Amino acid sequence: MLFHVLARKAYARNLQYRGSHALNTFASAIFGFIYVSIWVGIGENQNLGEYGISGMISYIAFNQTILSLTVFVTNGLGLEASVRSGQISIDMMRPVHLFYMTMSREWGQIGYHLVYKAFPIYLAYTVLLSMQLPDRFVTWLLTAAAVAFAAYISICIQYLIGVCALWTTESRWFSWVNYALSTLLSGFLIPIEWLPGWLQAISRYSFYPYLQYYPARIYLEYDNGIVLLGSILWCAGLTAICLSATAIVRRKLEVQGG
Repeated sequence: MLFHVLARKAYARNLQYRGSHALNTFASAIFGFIYVSIWVGIGENQNLGEYGISGMISYIAFNQTILSLTVFVTNGLGLEASVRSGQISIDMMRPVHLFYMTMSREWGQIGYHLVYKAFPIYLAYTVLLSMQLPDRFVTWLLTAAAVAFAAYISICIQYLIGVCALWTTESRWFSWVNYALSTLLSGFLIPIEWLPGWLQAISRYSFYPYLQYYPARIYLEYDNGIVLLGSILWCAGLTAICLSATAIVRRKLEVQGG
């Protein structure tokens, strides 16, 4: 019940900024068109492997569609600001686990982005770019699961970045480092198999491919549901780390303001 209350309130809070978010959605869609145009130009003179020009258009378009769900979650889940204001002391005293509370709020925000950002961009790309659609119903289910797991992984990572604010109030740069690594290692703009060998190895041993690369390949029906086992393992492992980090945070609490 608490999960639904917190998620619903986060969703409702975002409704107040629909005009601003609409502009952001339009800009995000434009960036997707730019990325697609680049690959169309590359594909005129280069072999794009199993993807082909049509596949790469759909690959890039799908990744741009889910970007706000799997990568652009709230920096640090807002914990840095909470530490600066002293609100963290109240949050820690609430009769609910800090990770559960912040995670629930973020799911409300992700739900908002799904409705007002991802879905409109997906419709635009489907109409204007003739984006490929899965042939099987099960693919839709697997894609939804892959995106949900990716969102949860990203929530866990941002939570861990957020709790770093208990040691340094300038933890936001961790989010920027994470975003830079995600752009390079998640397969957002370049499929992982086209990276240099050493970068491929780093990527495949990290959680980053499960944010964009594998959801996109499942959607395009290049991979099956087996790859979701990796998503599940990362979700379980990161959850354990988040719970452990919270236990440490309770002994480290240092109020900066208020």
